[in-house]
Amino acid sequence: MASELIGKHLVAGEWIATWTTFESSPSEGASSKFCEGTVDVVDRACEAAERAFWRYGYSSRRERARFLVAIAEEIEADSEAIVTIAARESGLPASRLNGELVRTTGQLRMFARHIEDGDYLDLRHDAALPERTPMPRPELRLMQRPIGPVAVFGASNFPLAFSTAGGDTAAALAAGCPVVVKGHPAHPGTGERVALAVDAAIKRCGLDAGVFSMVQGAGQEVGQALVQHPRIKAVGFTGSLSGGRALYDLCARRAEPIPFFGELGSVNPQFVLPCAVEQNAEGLGRNWAASLTLGAGQFCTNPGIVVLLAGVHADRFTAAALRALQETAGQTMLTDQIARRYVEGQADLSLRKVRTLLTAVSHGRVVSPSLYSTTGAVFLKDAALSEEVFGPVGLIVEVESLREMEDVALRFAGQLTMTVHMNDADIDAAARLMPILERKAGRVLFNGFPTGVEVADAMVHGGPYPASTNFGATSVGAMSIRRFLRPVCYQNVPLALLPKDFDRSDSRHSA
Repeated sequence: MASELIGKHLVAGEWIATWTTFESSPSEGASSKFCEGTVDVVDRACEAAERAFWRYGYSSRRERARFLVAIAEEIEADSEAIVTIAARESGLPASRLNGELVRTTGQLRMFARHIEDGDYLDLRHDAALPERTPMPRPELRLMQRPIGPVAVFGASNFPLAFSTAGGDTAAALAAGCPVVVKGHPAHPGTGERVALAVDAAIKRCGLDAGVFSMVQGAGQEVGQALVQHPRIKAVGFTGSLSGGRALYDLCARRAEPIPFFGELGSVNPQFVLPCAVEQNAEGLGRNWAASLTLGAGQFCTNPGIVVLLAGVHADRFTAAALRALQETAGQTMLTDQIARRYVEGQADLSLRKVRTLLTAVSHGRVVSPSLYSTTGAVFLKDAALSEEVFGPVGLIVEVESLREMEDVALRFAGQLTMTVHMNDADIDAAARLMPILERKAGRVLFNGFPTGVEVADAMVHGGPYPASTNFGATSVGAMSIRRFLRPVCYQNVPLALLPKDFDRSDSRHSA
């Protein structure tokens, strides 16, 4: 692959230019110009995806698995160039991006294995009972089928693992759905390099070029046109609550409403129980600070709020966290806009009934952490204190009793994660929290921190609104493929006309 940037849209294997351009805003080095998407370009990409679906949606699991592995290999072959431009655009260190690249290719290979195994098809078979009275039963078979073209929005905070060829794209392609990606303007060059890898894999596997397209754009027009296009049957999105909700509403207002799978972030509260903090206040404080500042606090699982009993052990925890945060060097945020919003968010927080322990210092995109504390009583009266500020800002909520801790837990809206820190002596208190936590969060952790989402069968990265727009879905892990499938029942259909996957003899149910 050539190292020069193309600056155009990839639509069904062709690089297309448009008249209007926007400039990238890298953390270092010169900016580059990229074509701004239009409604016409979106239409061309979506129509190509629909045409491709008639072949790709009915391809074999082995063909799709080979394609996913080919994408992984093409990304790896261009890894040096991809990481170099991603580091320049995002300000993330190369070590972090190399790890993210491995995660990206690992997701692709995981889905290849997952679909080759075939369990995701959920094959079911109810044999005919022609002699049953008072009414005979027909033969019924069920399997999961792909829904059609899917729109994917790249995420700012994971330019590889949650972007062009990230988890949403991998899951949709695994399911048999062509993908149209809305490239994120924070890292358009990175998106372009990864799109080149996907396109190379398409050519290598001899697939219809409409299986994948990427449209760049810094404005709102591309995203709005994409979610409203009648060929698009679902949307995968990772980003802000305000942006996600606007797109979600557009999906709902369509003549044919479609599912919008938005992962919108959360504050991921930490509940530190009395015996645990008494035993290890300093260690817990330091470890929380480390998790809070990981990646400049720009993880959707960033643990922004800690809840613990007021007293001497809470003071020890707070002092340890404060020391660790004071020693944390300034970090580069992903975009100028994110850095501005972080400063504005922590400034707004400081005007509320909180105690300022550490004020952020900012120099452009380089920011330092901030820390605040408040009481449970104040927290329960001010809903704004439970809202996310994207970045390394921490809030310590000191409650007067375990009952007040439970009230605080109930006060939270839906979360991606909730965490309990405890030891064996805290088991009764933890048991009272558990029903609340599992109702509020998609993932419940004990004695750990949520910054780190394992790509595995049992992972759930989602949760009740506003953490995500669909509480029954996950955007990480093998189960995320279900977002882009729907069950189809086949009644008395001749075997010769059934999808070939029904040749399997291990249907889930047979009677």
